[in-house]
Amino acid sequence: MSAARNIAQLYVEHHHWLHAWLRRKLGCTHQAADLTHDTFVSLLGKPCQPDEPRAYLLTIARRLVFETWRRRDLERAWLAELAAMSEAVAPSEEERAIMLETLLAIDALLDGLSAKARQAFLMSQLDGLTYAEIAAELGVSVSRVRQYMTQALTRCYAAV
Repeated sequence: MSAARNIAQLYVEHHHWLHAWLRRKLGCTHQAADLTHDTFVSLLGKPCQPDEPRAYLLTIARRLVFETWRRRDLERAWLAELAAMSEAVAPSEEERAIMLETLLAIDALLDGLSAKARQAFLMSQLDGLTYAEIAAELGVSVSRVRQYMTQALTRCYAAV
């Protein structure tokens, strides 16, 4: 059976159930419909014959829910920063959109790093702190900060 046929069969058998689960989880039928769709779209191009289809679909859907929440939280933080800026230095709408997309790209790039590794990278790159200052702030050794930075910079270089 082809991969497309497998996905179609999964869709027919589990779409309604997954949409209902997401609707209960999110409290919004429209967002649930979007994420249900995204779950099945993410299967395209992948060999798909899971032994436990509902567990497989839930794993994908949960990841998408968390990504949605992270994006929403990042957007809220960005909007709060914009609200705190004076109008004289506030970026244009185009600059805002570019900055938000850049923030989302950086967030995705650093996804998978530990919280301390992400924090060390951001403290270094955004706050300009030295490794010794970061180590003191995080309560770790300078060599551990070097390890965090190596992990983060490796991800950055791999993305380029």
